[in-house]
Amino acid sequence: MTTFSRRAFALSGLAGSVVALVACDRINGNTAPDRLDARVDATLAEMFAQYGKTRSLAARSAGMLVMPLITEAGLGLGGGFGRGALRVGGVSVEYYNTTKANWGVQIGANQYAHVLFFMTEDALTNFRASDGWELGADVEAAIYDDGQTFSTSTTTNSAPVISIIFGQAGLKLGVTIEGTKYSKMAPAERF
Repeated sequence: MTTFSRRAFALSGLAGSVVALVACDRINGNTAPDRLDARVDATLAEMFAQYGKTRSLAARSAGMLVMPLITEAGLGLGGGFGRGALRVGGVSVEYYNTTKANWGVQIGANQYAHVLFFMTEDALTNFRASDGWELGADVEAAIYDDGQTFSTSTTTNSAPVISIIFGQAGLKLGVTIEGTKYSKMAPAERF
């Protein structure tokens, strides 16, 4: 009889999660720029309808990274994946994917929409020039969709990047230490 070590079990769970995330992305047809743009439009329409005050935030921003669907799964070790578009002046100028790795006491899967508002030209320029931008201390979370209403504060008004997460589905329990990385998809026509 073969025995499975805890490490082998965890690594097989992580591998299964990655395969499931990629499969979900393929099933959703998230493979062409026009389909992704349509999903970005729908995500923005939903956000503006649910949180009307985000319209003024969008109007003041230098650009927005819109991730219509991020899928996460984890059992001890976990990960997440999503694709989206960077909008500047209401037009998609670049396409990005996001990958997330996390570990900790966790179990389950969930999906959500995510929008990053770049409130300064410097923040937008730094994001576009980076090779794999990661969420950092300069990001202010304005909404985490748990029934709270959108509100701006002095901190939110002065933050260079504001993050909004909404439209959650699924259940993921536990505490994690996370790392989220955004990478430019190039060339765009090959995704």
